[in-house]
Parts: sequence; C-alpha cells; structure tokens
Amino acid sequence: MTDVWATEPSTSRRLPDPRPRAASGLLGVASKDTSSGSALYVAVDIGASSGRVIVGRIGEGVAELHVVHRFPNGVVEHRGSLYWDLDALMVQVLAGLAAAAEHAVAASATISSIGIDTWAVDYGLVDASGRLDSMPFSYRDSRGPAAVDAVHDHISPGQLYATNGLQHLPFNTLYQLATEKNLAGRQAMLIPDLIALKLTGVRRSEVTNASTTGLFDAVAGEWATESFQALGLPTGLFPPLIRPGETLGTLLPAVAAQTGLAAATPVVAVGSHDTASAVAAVPAAKRNFAYISSGTWSLVGVELHAPVLTEASRLANFTNERGVDSTVRYLRNVGGLWLLSESMRSWEQEAADAGSPTQHLGLLALLAAAAKEPTGGPLIDVDSTEYIAPGNMPERIRAAVGATGGALETRPAAVVRCIVESLAAAYARTIRQAVELSGQPVEVIHIVGGGSQNDLLCQLTADATGLPVLAGPVEATALGNILIQARAAGAAPATLAGLRSIVAAAYPCLRYEPAPRQVTDAAQNPDSLE
Repeated sequence: MTDVWATEPSTSRRLPDPRPRAASGLLGVASKDTSSGSALYVAVDIGASSGRVIVGRIGEGVAELHVVHRFPNGVVEHRGSLYWDLDALMVQVLAGLAAAAEHAVAASATISSIGIDTWAVDYGLVDASGRLDSMPFSYRDSRGPAAVDAVHDHISPGQLYATNGLQHLPFNTLYQLATEKNLAGRQAMLIPDLIALKLTGVRRSEVTNASTTGLFDAVAGEWATESFQALGLPTGLFPPLIRPGETLGTLLPAVAAQTGLAAATPVVAVGSHDTASAVAAVPAAKRNFAYISSGTWSLVGVELHAPVLTEASRLANFTNERGVDSTVRYLRNVGGLWLLSESMRSWEQEAADAGSPTQHLGLLALLAAAAKEPTGGPLIDVDSTEYIAPGNMPERIRAAVGATGGALETRPAAVVRCIVESLAAAYARTIRQAVELSGQPVEVIHIVGGGSQNDLLCQLTADATGLPVLAGPVEATALGNILIQARAAGAAPATLAGLRSIVAAAYPCLRYEPAPRQVTDAAQNPDSLE
C-alpha cells in the first residue's frame, strides 16, 4: 500500500500517517553555514501511525532538521484487542539513534542530548525490575469506554473535572486503568516514559503527558492523590514527575554500545506529549493567538497561564493540559486528518480489489477536486466517537449525513469536501468557544503539523473563522522537542517567546486571509452541529 501522506512509498501494511512527512534529509532553514563542529540534538518523534528520528541543530537564526530514520507504526490486533508493539518500536528507535550517531560523525559534530515525544493516554505496566509484562493497549481499543460508568460511580464527572480539568474522552488513561485486574507491584508508564526507561533505566512521568491521564491535578501540577484513592488505585502507580528541560538520565551501557552514542549522552525531558512540543514551536509573535495542531487528531485551543475549571468549560468538553513552562493548553480534541487518511485507505483498497489501483486518485488530486466542489454541502460532526475505530470511513460518513436527512454523493471528491469543510466548521466553533470560556482574545490562528500543508483546509478555516490563518511549520513537534533540549543546554533563549522567534525566522508561514463575508453559520453559532 502506498503511503499517500509521505513523499516516498511505504511498504508497510499498517495505517498511513495522516501527517505529511518530508523525505529523509534537510527539513529546516539555516541562515549561515553550520555544517560542522556544533552540537546536535536528537528528537524521537513517534505518532500513532509513523515515527521518525530527527537530528536538529539550533543557533542564532538557525533551525535545521534532518530525518535520519523513519518507520511505520500502527495498532496490532490480538485476540480481539488492539495493542502497540513496543518491542518493534524500540528496534526502530535504536536503529534511529544509530543513524543519528552516524550522522554526527559525518558532520564532525556531537550529539548533545535526546528527547522523546509520542501520543498521549496509553501506557504499559512494568514490574519491579522494569520488565514490561505485556504489550500496551491502544486507545482505539474498546476497553476504556466500557469502564466509564464504573469510574463515574466513584467520582462524578463534575468532581473529576474540578480536579483534572480534562476533556471527557472515553479512552482517557483513568478509564483504561479501571479495567486492570491486578496492579499490585506494578507501575504504569506512559509510552514516551517507557521508551525513556528502555534507554536509561530511569522511571519518571513527564508532566505534559501526565496531565492527559485524568489523574493529574490541573491546579497543583502534581498527581491527584485523592483521585487515586477514590478509584482504589495505588498512589505510587506512576513514577515521580519530571518537567520539560530536566535531565532524565544517561544512556545505559548496552544502548550506547548498540547505537554508537556516548554512554554519557543525556536523555532530556521535553514536551513528551507531541502536542505540547508542537505548541511550544508555534511561531506566534504575540500572545493573542489560537493554535490548531492538525494531524491524526486536531488539537484546537489557546495558551493560558491558569486552567479554566468552570462548569461551562466542562459542559463544552474543553481540556486543561500542561504545556511547556507550566502553561495550560486549553483546547478540545477535534476530529482530524484520520477521517481523510481512513477514507483514502478505503478507496485504495476498493481500487486494488477491482484490479485497477492506477485509477485511484492521490491526495493532492483529490484535494484539488474537492476545492472545486460547491460550498454549503452537508457537514458531519467530526468529533463523533463513531469515527474513532478503523474501518470504511466513507460509508460511515455517508451514513451520518443520511441520518440527519441529508445526502452525500459517493464520489471521493464530494466526501473529501465534506470532511475538510466539516473540520473547518469544527475549528471555528471550537475557537469561538475557547475565547468565550477563557476570556483569551484571538487575533490570528496558527495551524501546524500535517494540516498546515492542506491549502483547502487552511483557506476554509480562515473563511469559517473570519480570521487570518498562518500555516506552518509542518514539523512543529520535532522543532519543539529539539528547542527544549537546546534551551536545557544553554543554546537557545530562556523564554517561549524567544524559542518561537527562532521558528518564525527559520520557517516563514503561509498566510490565508478570510474571504469577504464568508464566515459560516458554524462559526457564528457554536452549537450548530450539536
């Protein structure tokens, strides 16, 4: 199957990566010759559908990124459940670190540190020796939703939100943990923390990812001990917290020997929730901005200095997750490019089954065709849980439109237009709500990640919100990861504003102005799809 999201073919049979990836090589822009003799930073950046190991160089006016290794990722089905194959991921991580070591030698440079970011929520259980007792479950598995009522029998949704400030998602970590039969003598470690344990032997819980578990106190910035007790969970279930910029540990001798890196190479905590790293690299010049980290999911919100824990915020299902430097990522998880990637996968399979794979249109051609479709077509609720699982996405979308009395043609261009226009409408609705609930004004919207390359999505978002959209960089997550490492080494500015200025200088944004009088009903009425 061809990976329509990358610029090179993939032989993997796992799901395609919904975030466009550049081919291995130079991704950044340098203002001067930095080809040798300086420190390099390594970002291990793993998404739910693919991963990369990236070497970065940061300096005054410089932000270079080189992908030295890329690999597929995806859920593994076993006995009716969905898991992550951590052993396979570690093979790829170690191969990437070896490639980073070779890159450093070729550049006559040294690896200064390593940082790890992945998706949130999911965890594995380790015993006293640090051995993982089984493959970690995927958030797309059905076990979390099945435990929601049992958790709420012990702590009401209102009580939970008053403590954790977290958007209700049925796969949040605390619901997954409620299904565990025996936690005695074991510790839960989130995916990036598990990878760090494998590299260093040190157990810690990085705070930006810890804040997504539902067991984190949004005000105190610590584990919510009372929530653990109310749910009958051991208070030491997770390791102690560590914050972005702190050193976790150095490489184990066996890891150093296998990768060719120095044993003294530190692993530095970054925003290990990939969205936290992405938001840290949003090239905003002023505070009054909204961000959309557009990938498998769309993370849509504003940056605050304190959580919003009101009942109105809870009912609107907004989350208060930790960002870098104790900021609050006040946002909602909105449906994302997963809908598009799953649709593409279905059409590819249909074409292959029909014996005519060459007749299948690529992503760029489909987006161009969708741009010619008329506005005002049917919309779907991209936040609906019916779109979480893999499967025939076009059929589910058409069924959802039909359930509301509408009709959607089977033509791929019509389906793509429906997806993209629905995403833009959801973005507009969510940003409007974020402003109303937080009091944080917004003058411009920054879209980072794979969606920043989608011209149609960016323009429709500008039209739907009535605000200018600045698109880019695509590699915001890796940039944020590496910038935090560079700052920890004293090689980058101390403030988020300073880090963002580096990104802005190295990665000029593409600007989309809203079309006159094109603010949609969804932007004017945030309840129009509810």
